[in-house]
Amino acid sequence: MFKYEVVAECKVTGARAGVFTTPHGVINTPVFMPVGTQASVKGLTPEQVKDCGSQIMLSNAYHLAMRPGENIVKAAGGLHKFMNWDKPILTDSGGFQVYSLSKIRKVTDEGVKFQSHIDGSAHFFTPESDMRLQEDLGADIIMAFDECTSAGIEYKKARAAVIRTSEWLKRCKAAHTDNSTQMLFPIIQGNVYPDLRKLSAELTVPHAECGIAVGGLSVGESAEEMYGMLDVLQPILPKNMPHYLMGVGSADYIIEAISRGIDMFDCVLPTRIARNGSAMTMNGDIIVRDAPYKEDYTPIEAGCDCYACKGYTKAYIRHLLKAGEVMGGSLISIHNIRFLHRLTEKIRAAIIEGTFPELLEKFRKTASFL
Repeated sequence: MFKYEVVAECKVTGARAGVFTTPHGVINTPVFMPVGTQASVKGLTPEQVKDCGSQIMLSNAYHLAMRPGENIVKAAGGLHKFMNWDKPILTDSGGFQVYSLSKIRKVTDEGVKFQSHIDGSAHFFTPESDMRLQEDLGADIIMAFDECTSAGIEYKKARAAVIRTSEWLKRCKAAHTDNSTQMLFPIIQGNVYPDLRKLSAELTVPHAECGIAVGGLSVGESAEEMYGMLDVLQPILPKNMPHYLMGVGSADYIIEAISRGIDMFDCVLPTRIARNGSAMTMNGDIIVRDAPYKEDYTPIEAGCDCYACKGYTKAYIRHLLKAGEVMGGSLISIHNIRFLHRLTEKIRAAIIEGTFPELLEKFRKTASFL
């Protein structure tokens, strides 16, 4: 049910164009995954997300466990039926959310004790319970339970997290035995220490069957540090499966990561900044709520084929934002998601045509894809 094929590879950079087959559909890579954290991309219907060209959506096991609970989702027939989404779904294990949202948590070799960010109730996640949770949610791709570390953490603690993540992965694999309908992606950690990234990869790659993820980046380190870690990992990552960089959604990070062999991305960025009035374009971000757009009767981006650009002007969307109408943020969310799909489509085409190095060089010089 799961298969990945590289259809083109840039001989200069190693950027890849691929086809990833899953039980709920075929995904052309590179691909950006909109984030429906709580089984919903904020402000949009699944139909709108699909109309943007989305091939796969991400939801989060931690948030869904806290509310409404995996039992409710399972009783509804799983996430696909619960949220009315018939394309592939990936669920994050919740390791990052436990690290980032819980004010009180205790990490041990057995698992993580933490308090819900909603009501303060006590919970205990283990690799085994996390696998049961994600199996009940029913996503196509599930993530191994890992320990994410913050930027700037000392070497000793980062190494301990690598070892713990590796031991947890073995337990995840033992608890999740069927990769025919639900594929388990292991996660490489190691913070910004090259030797720890290599160690984590060496411990992780043998357990990857049809996909592997790079976690613990885009959490506060510099862009140069992120790119450095991807440079370390590129020759180590297995060629016959998709490489997923977790939590990345800006145009610069995406093209630079693709140039280092990454195939899959996710981030809340496009919808989060949309609600504040920021729109992504091939020539950089613009802030639609700013005064210069008060009487601008052109679309967010000339040449964009999204619903928002085909029917609405910056002046109107700015009016909605200033008036506190949620439709303003929703329209920019549609545009931003479509922009990231247009971007990855453009990059994929360049890889296949053999022009990716020129596209990358032009972006590095001008910060523009035009």
